[in-house]
Amino acid sequence: MYIKELKFSLWADFIERDYLDNEFKDLIKDGLINGATSNPAIFKNAILNSPAYKTQLSTLDGLSAKEKYETLAMFDIQKAADILRPLFDKGDDGYVSIEVDPRLCDDSNATIAEGKRLFNAINRPNIMIKVPATEAGYIAMKELTSFGIPVNATLIFKKEQAVQCAAAFKAGVETFGQKVDTVISVFVSRIDRALDALLEEHNIPTALAGIYNSANIYDAVEAMNVRGCRTLFASTGVKGDSLATHYYIENLLAFNSINTAPVETILAFEKNGKKEKKLPLSSEVIDAHFAKLGAIGVDFEAVLDGQISDGLEAFKEAFGEILESL
Repeated sequence: MYIKELKFSLWADFIERDYLDNEFKDLIKDGLINGATSNPAIFKNAILNSPAYKTQLSTLDGLSAKEKYETLAMFDIQKAADILRPLFDKGDDGYVSIEVDPRLCDDSNATIAEGKRLFNAINRPNIMIKVPATEAGYIAMKELTSFGIPVNATLIFKKEQAVQCAAAFKAGVETFGQKVDTVISVFVSRIDRALDALLEEHNIPTALAGIYNSANIYDAVEAMNVRGCRTLFASTGVKGDSLATHYYIENLLAFNSINTAPVETILAFEKNGKKEKKLPLSSEVIDAHFAKLGAIGVDFEAVLDGQISDGLEAFKEAFGEILESL
């Protein structure tokens, strides 16, 4: 664990082939990270912008665009998993995540089939299959964990989503009969970016709604006490210079949790961040903040629903752009 006494882990939210051969190994060696995550947008930027993929791509003529993508992505995930394997073997996380095709988010059977296929094809014990938190996704999460497949539930913005993910994991683990490691990925900074300009106009403190919403979700997940399940705080990079680079890591430090962040955010936290527990937070403080938002007409549930929809569309769009380019 990155902070052993808190059972708090830092994972790098980045995958790219040259990086895996260089900086990634250094981050692990220096004890700064013990896991990694990926998503369609990360792979889009890597595959379309890095020359590291051109040689392998030249050998993939005759494959469909999706087959080419999966061949490239699985190579990277296998490489990351192998580098992280010593951590996994000693029980210090060592996981890397790969997401199912986000266009399958409303098809539970297709998500289950693809999740099983990816897990078996990658053939590493320390990978997590990433599944969006939709109605179909909850069914897939239960099924995959019932086969002992670690799952990363993603695009969680609402407590109700997290509770359904945790319930699915609990049922799956009970069927499997052994602990299965799972995470519930709560998205943070996107909420603040959606609201902060309006809050600033009304002299309401900014950069807090995402943290308070995440704190509520963390409490709900911890209360369910699902074997092997932890809250993972995602979307924790900052935009612009108004916040410290490590703001969302420092302010979401919690027992039995994970934060996945861009590499520069992790380095800033290591250099300047306070390594002190910040969660749980007082419900009175959280409720008072959201009461201020309601008083100026903010429908926070609608904001969260919009973020869920936008997040799914962004991942679908990134996935589509990869396939179009290939």
